[in-house]
Amino acid sequence: MKVCLVTGGMGFIGCNFIRFLLETNEEIRIINVDKLTYAGNPENLKDIDKTYDFSYKFYKADICDFDFIDKLVRKETVNFIINFAAESHVDRSIDNPSICCDTNIFGAQTLLNVARKNKIEKFLQISTDEVYGSLGFEDPAFTEITSLSPNSPYSASKASADLLVRAYYKTFDLPINITRSSNNYGPYQFPEKLIPLMIHNALNDKPLPVYGEGINIRDWIHVKDNCEAILQVLNYGKIGEIYNIGGDSELQNIDLVKKILKILDKPDSLITFVKDRPGHDLRYAINHEKITNTLNWEPKISFDKGLELTIKWYLDNQNWLDNVISKEYLKYYEKLYGNR
Repeated sequence: MKVCLVTGGMGFIGCNFIRFLLETNEEIRIINVDKLTYAGNPENLKDIDKTYDFSYKFYKADICDFDFIDKLVRKETVNFIINFAAESHVDRSIDNPSICCDTNIFGAQTLLNVARKNKIEKFLQISTDEVYGSLGFEDPAFTEITSLSPNSPYSASKASADLLVRAYYKTFDLPINITRSSNNYGPYQFPEKLIPLMIHNALNDKPLPVYGEGINIRDWIHVKDNCEAILQVLNYGKIGEIYNIGGDSELQNIDLVKKILKILDKPDSLITFVKDRPGHDLRYAINHEKITNTLNWEPKISFDKGLELTIKWYLDNQNWLDNVISKEYLKYYEKLYGNR
């Protein structure tokens, strides 16, 4: 039985990956380490402890704590480390760049040092398409050999971590892979992100804040599709390789918001255009030919179907949504959008 250390497993993609792994793999044990910051929500996996008593264990810890992580890896006989842990919100990184550097760079280096010391079978870094920078409307999609050109403190910190991961492979022969996915959406996503924020505001007849003119384009992938791709890379990815994970669903932000309003039968008049964020990337697009051709993966969930499923999940789990919207988050929301 293999043992997987998942960092940031109480976050959005991390918790979905843990659920997916436990539901599809009997011969696996998962050790979940999460610091439980604002976006790390224990409710995301509150049923897992009871359902998978032997196969799952949670530790509240900081990935920057080398001694703790090192002892944990030895105690639990960890085979793989999958690093989801990250400060991932661009606006928060603009407000306070240092929070991204601490977790995303130093935290990744700490995990790499632990992996190297304990001769881990594979270190899998979960990254983002944002490390590539911004595309024009007519530019070809990002490939794995596109130059890194991050434009926000968040994406710069993720690019820095990716380079550290590559360096540990080249210098120390640490077995690694890196995945870079397009924008994820689905259940358990913290409501500061675009889709759950728009769903929540629309349900409560509040203004839907859209940056600039809403022309920015993102490629969207359902989190379950991303989880399947990550597992393929973990099991079959060639050591040292990077794999782009795309959803084949490019959409302007304004069109996405209108889709949500249409499904919820809410008026477009709720849309409120606000001052654009600094350095707002115009377009992201992912070319996933490499993972499709070499690991036999491709996205299965169409965006329209995935959006309907996501909205249904939030409608069915409004208690979850209400519980995660803390006073701290509401204060931050007002700070972010109140004067725009």
